[in-house]
Amino acid sequence: MIIGICGGTGSGKTTVAKSILKAVNAGDVVFMQQDSYYRNLKDLPLDYRQAVNFDHPDALDNDLLVHHVKRLKSGNAVELPLYDFKTHTRRSETLLIEPKPIVIIEGILIFADPRLLEQMDIKVFVDTPDDIRFIRRLRRDIAERGRTIETVIEQYLNTVRPMHMQFVEPSKRYADVIIPEGGHNLVSVDLISGKIRERLSNTLTANGESA
Repeated sequence: MIIGICGGTGSGKTTVAKSILKAVNAGDVVFMQQDSYYRNLKDLPLDYRQAVNFDHPDALDNDLLVHHVKRLKSGNAVELPLYDFKTHTRRSETLLIEPKPIVIIEGILIFADPRLLEQMDIKVFVDTPDDIRFIRRLRRDIAERGRTIETVIEQYLNTVRPMHMQFVEPSKRYADVIIPEGGHNLVSVDLISGKIRERLSNTLTANGESA
C-alpha cells in the first residue's frame, strides 16, 4: 500500500506522516521523503549550488525515487540516499530500507510526476495557509540548514512561492484526501490511519487464507 503525502513547504506533511506512524504499527511502515532524492550537486561550485531552483521538479532525481518505490512494492530492499542540505550534496553513506506492507512517500512535488501518482493507493494533500507555511520554513531553515533570514526570504520570493503556484497548488486536484491545517487536524489523520489499519488487517487475513 503506497501512500503519498503532498503539500507546500511547511504545510505539515511530516507531522501528518509521523501522526500516522504513531497510530499504526511503525514496524509495518516505510517512511520516505522526496527531499532525500535531490540531485547530487558536488561537481558544481558552492555559489552555483546555492543558486539552483530546488523547488522545480528538475532538481529531483525522480527516476531513482520511482525505481525505489517499484522495488519496495516488489518486495526488494533499497539504498536510500542521504542528502546534506548545507552543502547541497549527497552523503557517501546510504540507508538500507527493507520492504514493508505500507510505504509513505512525503514531498512537495510527489504529485507532479505521473509515474509516482501511478504507484500510489492513497493520495493526501496537506493544505495550510501561506503565511503559516512561510513562518515554519523560516524557522526550520535557520535552525536546521544554516540559512539566514535574508537568504530564506530571497529564496521564498524568487523560487519557493512561484514554484508552489506552478506545480504544488495545481497538483492538489489529484488528492483523494485534503487535510486542512496539517497534522493538527486529528479527525483527518484518524480517518487515514483507520483506513491503513483496515488494509493491513485485510492483507493479513488474505495471506492467512491463502496459506
